[in-house]
Amino acid sequence: MKKTIAIIGLGYVGLPLALAFAKKYQVIGFDINSDRIAELKAGIDTTRETTTESLQAAHNLELTSDTSELSKAQIYIITVPTPVDETNQPDMAPLLSASKLVGSVLGIGDIVVYESTVYPGATEEICVPELEAYSGLSFNEDFFCGYSPERINPGDKTHRLETIIKVTSGSTDAIADEIDALYSNVITAGTHKASSIAVAEAAKVIENTQRDINIALMNELSLIFNRMGLDTIEVLEAAGTKWNFLPFRPGLVGGHCIGVDPYYLTHKAQALGYHPEMILAGRSINDSMAVHVADETIKEMLRRDLPVKGGRVLVLGLTFKENCPDLRNSKVFDVVKTLQSYGAEIDLHDSEADLEEAEQKYGQPLLRNLGEDEQGLYDAVILAVPHKSYQDLSVEGVKSLGHRNAVIFDIKGCLGNIDDVLRL
Repeated sequence: MKKTIAIIGLGYVGLPLALAFAKKYQVIGFDINSDRIAELKAGIDTTRETTTESLQAAHNLELTSDTSELSKAQIYIITVPTPVDETNQPDMAPLLSASKLVGSVLGIGDIVVYESTVYPGATEEICVPELEAYSGLSFNEDFFCGYSPERINPGDKTHRLETIIKVTSGSTDAIADEIDALYSNVITAGTHKASSIAVAEAAKVIENTQRDINIALMNELSLIFNRMGLDTIEVLEAAGTKWNFLPFRPGLVGGHCIGVDPYYLTHKAQALGYHPEMILAGRSINDSMAVHVADETIKEMLRRDLPVKGGRVLVLGLTFKENCPDLRNSKVFDVVKTLQSYGAEIDLHDSEADLEEAEQKYGQPLLRNLGEDEQGLYDAVILAVPHKSYQDLSVEGVKSLGHRNAVIFDIKGCLGNIDDVLRL
């Protein structure tokens, strides 16, 4: 008899997972947000990770925010967010809350698998005690655990859950085999069974740490080349003609993964008495780039004798990455706040984000349509996030939003190498 699976958290990670398992298992999709459940039942996914057709076809998926329904399951997969707080320390509150929730319904022989990003050791040091406390059961005697790190890339229509190799692990050899077999049933790309939960946790946290450091190097190079009067992208394209040069590019580093996960590793390293200099240096560089973008915009406005206080700036794109509605930890927010600190008047537009959510985050209304502003053309236009809709405008379309002498800052250089257009 197949076991019933409960997915705890139906965001970018949990929903695709629930739909994949529902093709072969009975699945309970649980989220504490009742509005999210109502939307999904209506066939609406605001994350755009799935379609109405896929939701309607998932006959084995029960969507609920009722905790009592979870007791039907024998396998629990926890996919809640693991953010950092205002001091960049791991915020384990969502994970602890989910562990308490599952602990309250845990039964003999049940398995709890964590997919949320954590530091090595967190599952067994932090989560397991919560499961034991709220269930009254003993770990590795009455219930078991595993860790299988999520590898969802929001907005990516090529690399999907089923086509990305899945790392798996379990708290005993037998449970590791069972968890690996479970994921193998839905992951067509195959699985990689780690020797321990801690190895699987470490593998996840260094995936994004590696990317963060590489992007930080590109950002530092852009700061150096800017002082030399060299175009960074042009330099990187020249260097990229060598077969083993890695194709990283400078840019803002936000979101819920690359801009967050390294802090989980550094937190654990510091707890062990080691100061991780390279990782924290990379974080410092990447976190500083938003202010750099704003400062360079202001400097160029001054060079062109454009007003700064009261100057009108249009920011295109507010999400943390292109072609994705996710606003979490977007560094565009820091660009906007820095510009406002100079007294500039900022208009905002995003073709992908949920307008209500964006307006709440930024504290002002967003433009509904480009080119229809009654106050005239802008003194500066910052293409912060290269959504396809903005790239389709071409450089002429973006320039047309500002007046003849306006500053155009194409942060990621998606419009090409144009002499009078700034880019990192």
